[in-house]
Amino acid sequence: MGIAFVMFDDYETLDVFGPAEIFGRLADLYTLKFYSLEGGIISNRHGVPIMTEKLETIGIKPEILLIPGGYGTRKEVDNLSLIDKITELSKASNYVLTVCTGSALLAKSGLLDRKRATSNKIAFSWVSSQNTNVNWDKRARWAIDGKYYTSSGVSAGMDMSLGFLADRHGMDFARKVANEIEYNWTENKDDDNFVAE
Repeated sequence: MGIAFVMFDDYETLDVFGPAEIFGRLADLYTLKFYSLEGGIISNRHGVPIMTEKLETIGIKPEILLIPGGYGTRKEVDNLSLIDKITELSKASNYVLTVCTGSALLAKSGLLDRKRATSNKIAFSWVSSQNTNVNWDKRARWAIDGKYYTSSGVSAGMDMSLGFLADRHGMDFARKVANEIEYNWTENKDDDNFVAE
């Protein structure tokens, strides 16, 4: 399955490279491509550049769309060109995965209206204010509603990615991948221990 990462300046490093590590290990099952509105090099506050292709060059619908978060989302929620492209591609995709504040971008599209979703717990108030029609779940480590997977902050994108693999290929398969990368996977999607009581 093809995974299209939607990139923008000031993305969060682990939001991208955590899932990329997990899915990228499975080259016989998943192919990764990176896109942005204008294409070219996209960078973030950590100084991590990544080469991207223009979003308009996606020829056929991406099977999986992955939207990371990061400080850049604060600006991009008002980028109508990007939101319109996310809306178009999300409608066409088989699955849409968001990490951290990436759920704010998807929420802006209206596609999460009346759907269960979650996001970064530190930025939860800001994210949930972007669309009050979403059934925001602050407790969840990651949430699933139909084809939409949304995760909490930063490292939770890895937990969600492994959860996605478990849903597609079985729990033993996902645990094997977690073991290969020596990662202590939080398997319970409904309980995030980073929630402030």
